[in-house]
Amino acid sequence: MNLRGGLGLTLGTVAAPLFVVLWSTGFIGAKFGLPHAEPLTFLSIRFALASAALALWTLVMRGAWPSRRQGAHLAFVGALLHGGYLGGVFVAIWLGVGAAVSALVVSMHPILTVFLARWVLGERMTRVQWAGLCLGVVGVVLVVGEKLSVGAGSMAGIGLCLVSLLSISIATLYQKRFCTDAPMGSGTAIQFAAALATLGPLALWLETNEVAWTGEFVFALGWLVVVLSLGAVGLLMVLIRQDSAGRVASLFFLVPPCTAIMAWVLFGETFGITAVAGIVIAVSGVALVMRSRPSGS
Repeated sequence: MNLRGGLGLTLGTVAAPLFVVLWSTGFIGAKFGLPHAEPLTFLSIRFALASAALALWTLVMRGAWPSRRQGAHLAFVGALLHGGYLGGVFVAIWLGVGAAVSALVVSMHPILTVFLARWVLGERMTRVQWAGLCLGVVGVVLVVGEKLSVGAGSMAGIGLCLVSLLSISIATLYQKRFCTDAPMGSGTAIQFAAALATLGPLALWLETNEVAWTGEFVFALGWLVVVLSLGAVGLLMVLIRQDSAGRVASLFFLVPPCTAIMAWVLFGETFGITAVAGIVIAVSGVALVMRSRPSGS
């Protein structure tokens, strides 16, 4: 589907850079809102609002609903893409991991996606891709190592970022294989409901569920629901439908530099020379992985 406007731009041309910018703001929104609510409580409220909004929109517009089989696939993706991925990132940031660092760790998603595609899609990695994977790992280790050495974050927080990384990689492959024919609006509503069912009980069990309804929290919540949950996730679903899982995943390597700039401006997050070198190495590694076609593809 190519939608062309007066400027002759395709939907994909507009959606890709817009998605990168909007997705980057998710890490910033998390840091704004988390001082006022615990992470799983924050996400449960977000998922409830987003799911209700999309379900209501589908009913008002008399949109289609997924079949029972499609619903099961969508629920699995939602539990991973929103529950596992966002749950890990939000708790990590709550534990002190910087917005830019968490963005960098999960930006290894393209590399892991290509790596997992060896088994899921029968693709083989080239030597260039293996080299890119190694560069990506080295870059992340340099950045994380510097931040941990100055007390910015914890091993538990980095571990949760790795859980998020695995969750979004599996969800992207599964979405591409089983959910591309599902209705988008109602399907995303089911995904958010599944994420709520995953994290909601954990929030009730592990957290106090207290929320300080300050102006900053309301703004952060509104931004994450409307711009991220409805806007950016909708763009992601469009991009996954239109292109390969690997090419869509490659967009995520642009998120760390974008997030780092925002975090520097808004929160004063800085990086030493080692961490800057690590970001460059990691991004270069992801670029190598994504520019080289897997053998057998």
